[in-house]
Amino acid sequence: MAPRPQKMKFSYTTLTGYFLQDDPGTVAEDFDFMSKNFGLMTQNYTYDGSGGGGGGGGGGEEVETRSTTTPRTQWQRFEREVQRLNASAEEGEGEGRVLYKVLYLGRHGQGVHNVAEQRYGREEWDDHDIKIFPHPRRRKKKNSTLLSHPSISRRKAESEGEREDMSINPIPIFSQRYYASLEGDSHGHWSDAHLTATGIQQARSVNGFWKRQIAGQAKTPAPETYYTSPLYRCLQTANLTFAGLDLPPDRPYEPLVKELLREANGVHTCDRRSSLSFLRSSLPNCSFEPGFSEEDELWSASRRETDGELDARMKELLDDVFGSDSSTFVSFTSHSGAISSLLRVLGHREFRLVTGGVIPVLVRAKSVVE
Repeated sequence: MAPRPQKMKFSYTTLTGYFLQDDPGTVAEDFDFMSKNFGLMTQNYTYDGSGGGGGGGGGGEEVETRSTTTPRTQWQRFEREVQRLNASAEEGEGEGRVLYKVLYLGRHGQGVHNVAEQRYGREEWDDHDIKIFPHPRRRKKKNSTLLSHPSISRRKAESEGEREDMSINPIPIFSQRYYASLEGDSHGHWSDAHLTATGIQQARSVNGFWKRQIAGQAKTPAPETYYTSPLYRCLQTANLTFAGLDLPPDRPYEPLVKELLREANGVHTCDRRSSLSFLRSSLPNCSFEPGFSEEDELWSASRRETDGELDARMKELLDDVFGSDSSTFVSFTSHSGAISSLLRVLGHREFRLVTGGVIPVLVRAKSVVE
């Protein structure tokens, strides 16, 4: 029997100097990508013939030329620069296959769970090690228990025979359950959280922005491939963002659902996905990758994925996409934690997206032998 071909693996680098989000001086919390042309810097692109380097740096031969009648937009010039980088990589010699792709990383719009976290605060939402101290003037009597927030279980005092002034030596009560692990509250249900009305409007606003970017003066290249997390809020966001755009015939909106693109996994019910049957019936335009299971087999009620495990999963996802997808401009619709992890794997600086936010990243990938 012939051996199964090994999946290709890559090392990743973000090419800086093209987008404002690359610049350490750009503050993520204050950045509005829709008023900044996605963050694309205004510049002429030059190169020294080596096929590397960032935008506008290094001097050398000027490869960007303008027509006297129809000058290229900044995005058209950037698209040409990426084409040149890929052409140079194909012509180059040496070990390792080199690819360049532009990733449009989009975070879902506001979800029910986002509102719940704001309502209760970060600690009450997901810190299971939170320490709650009783009122400092309260006194603990023999055989008594300490009462706290309804979400905190009751706990016997460590020493029932002692009488203790809590203002001198308070005993912490440890949370046994926190809101993120619940199915919802009286305000709403957040298991596999759906978008709020605000989240729907955020996605529609991005849709309007894409319409202006593609058909208007910017001429931003539309994605060639669309990947999305399997969680419902991302599927909603992708459909609201990209459906109805005037896309080139060779770049139709045909979303592919990737299990690996989901949020940090475990404990939080908002990150437990719905069944394949439900997703297919609710979102018939979405395709699901081969092997996508009927039920969520990855989510755990007792253990949450670590940052290191999340980074390894995002690396596996990127290796799959870069190894199998020939597209240059690619869209990912995902989550805050997952996108932060992608940026770490890609060597990009930290850049937290607001709900509905998008960040483009120019990526250099080189195949590696392990």
